[in-house]
Amino acid sequence: MGGSPSPVSPVGSKALVRLLKQVVRGPCHLPEGAEADELVLTGASGQGRHASEVVQAALSAGLLERQGERLSARPEAIAFLRRQLAEVGDEPFAGQHRLEVEETVEVARVRQAVRRNLLESPLAALVRLKDRDGKPFFGEEAIAAGERLAADFERGQLTPRVTASWEPRLAQRMAGERGGLQDLSDTALAARLRVNRAVEAMGPDLSGVALDVCCFCKGLELVERERGWPVRSAKLMLRTALLALARHYAPPPGRPRRHAWGAEDFRPQL
Repeated sequence: MGGSPSPVSPVGSKALVRLLKQVVRGPCHLPEGAEADELVLTGASGQGRHASEVVQAALSAGLLERQGERLSARPEAIAFLRRQLAEVGDEPFAGQHRLEVEETVEVARVRQAVRRNLLESPLAALVRLKDRDGKPFFGEEAIAAGERLAADFERGQLTPRVTASWEPRLAQRMAGERGGLQDLSDTALAARLRVNRAVEAMGPDLSGVALDVCCFCKGLELVERERGWPVRSAKLMLRTALLALARHYAPPPGRPRRHAWGAEDFRPQL
């Protein structure tokens, strides 16, 4: 489901934000057939009580999706939360409403725990980079391409799993669920296909840095250390990768073909 989510009024935004902040931390368990005025969701951050109309509004707006007893957040939920904080425009408020998760990443063949703020775009820091003339180092088309890749990566459920106390139980899957690709929705499968096509379009030399920064939220300096690249080379490679990705998403118009017309027995001169 693309575009911005549909309006969620008359449900209060605070109640909706509280619901989304719980679910984006990891899928939640919602008992099948639960129709009470207040629903209890069990997830990575524990239990949370939410009005049933708020849950239904989030589902109707395309912010959440439900598969059986599993309630999970769509990429649009993150975008919605970012917009809510941006509209507040209060740094202390935004700091209080950071949405951090702990993930494990491999650095120099050593797995380390890192914390990531889900409400900050992995490309937010890149927007602030300037070239020698003071112009944005990454143009709008490059940033848009990176955001689109990151969104498909999340839609395809390819993001690193969040480490939490309930993760072992999630790994064993909820009762009745099947493993592998059968667990994925058509939306997730389509997103994975788009990611594969994007990677092929960038090629093996460029796709790695794009995935590292846009999807795995690695900083440019970390990418350079891991890959043994010279200082400040990662941003050059990333810009090249994102421009190639932008051309993949929006191919330039082809050059018009020239046609020659002649009589039935016409033969061109060689």
